[in-house]
Amino acid sequence: MNETIRPAASLKGTVALPGDKSVAHRTALFAALADGPSTIRNYPASADPQSTLGCLRQLGVTVTQAAGLVHVEGRGRGGWRPPAAPLDCGNSGTTMRLLAGVLAGQPFPSTLVGDASLSRRPMARIADPLREMGAQIELTDGHAPIRIHGNPALRGMTYRLPVPSAQVKSCVLLAGLFADGETVVIETVASRDHTERMLGLPVVGPAQQRHITATRDHRILPRQWVVPGDFSAAAFFLVAGSIVPGSELWVPGVGLNPSRTALLEVLREMGADLTVENARAEGGEPVGDLRVRAARLRSMTLDAAVVPNLIDEIPVLAVAATQAEGTTVLRHAEELRVKETDRIAAMVTNLRALGAEVEAFDDGLAVTGGVPLRGATVEAFDDHRIAMAMGVAGLVADGATTIRDADTASVSFPDFWTQLEALRV
Repeated sequence: MNETIRPAASLKGTVALPGDKSVAHRTALFAALADGPSTIRNYPASADPQSTLGCLRQLGVTVTQAAGLVHVEGRGRGGWRPPAAPLDCGNSGTTMRLLAGVLAGQPFPSTLVGDASLSRRPMARIADPLREMGAQIELTDGHAPIRIHGNPALRGMTYRLPVPSAQVKSCVLLAGLFADGETVVIETVASRDHTERMLGLPVVGPAQQRHITATRDHRILPRQWVVPGDFSAAAFFLVAGSIVPGSELWVPGVGLNPSRTALLEVLREMGADLTVENARAEGGEPVGDLRVRAARLRSMTLDAAVVPNLIDEIPVLAVAATQAEGTTVLRHAEELRVKETDRIAAMVTNLRALGAEVEAFDDGLAVTGGVPLRGATVEAFDDHRIAMAMGVAGLVADGATTIRDADTASVSFPDFWTQLEALRV
């Protein structure tokens, strides 16, 4: 499906966000590992979190969905069953990498597969530490399919993350729940902390040297979970509300985990008018309501320390940079090269198609603001964040902007296009 976006005079109204994917994946996995039933509220209908539920069903976990709730009958750490077929993770790297950590400690073999995009993403980064713990992992040229020969007697270890990655960290910590002794993950650049926060794992040290510990005797209790609104989904509307003149948007119930919200401070540094209201805690995660008003933006240079906490938002941040005064430099983001697509190459190609002045680097890009955008046909590159970022760009381009294969946005935000159009004034 293609989507054509025309320039907007202004945007007004309330945005209804899907549940946070990162939190949702974990609520389902932790509920499945608990002894007894759990309920999850606001679990997203988007494709990635549904892939996690599908895999859990294949592993013998009873999962039902009704009236906006997900019910999971936890089977405990030793109650999962051998799957009768490969576990299909769809497009979800989080599903694949986190499940691999759990399956490494199971007493049965399993295979994880994904779609064409996921099958191009690097998996040695999880296979290597799992092998050190005693798991038998077979990759296909460093990628999925991943064949796992479970070992319920894994060995605990201390693992220093070579690159900041919440998925790799979580994979190793989940394997540590099945290992003899302590498993300690050391990160020198703080990444998303949902796993340790939601499981209540011990964390010692400052952000520059965090030690997170998992052990076999750590209990996972059944409980009632609430999934907050997805901050990464909100990011598209925070940028749209900032760059479309005369706009004011209200985005309630957004997850504001500090390991996810670096974009707020970056946009404020650029001059954005953003406020947080009604701050509260839900399901162990900080939550608040966001208000954004249009503002004149100025350029900035991205600090390497914040990149892990806004890596998913860089595509739409590049769109904001096209409307900022001066040249915005977004570097230290080589991880974007190995996402659903090469997001650096995708954004450079698309923004240049719209007439933007963009310079590409191995680890990012530089965008010169103030260059008028003109409508054109651009590609989603089979990547939901690229599709939505270009939808936001189309709001400030002269003429029509057509995004090919725009329905890939459903991976994380099924009604994104409907809501974007509904906000026009």
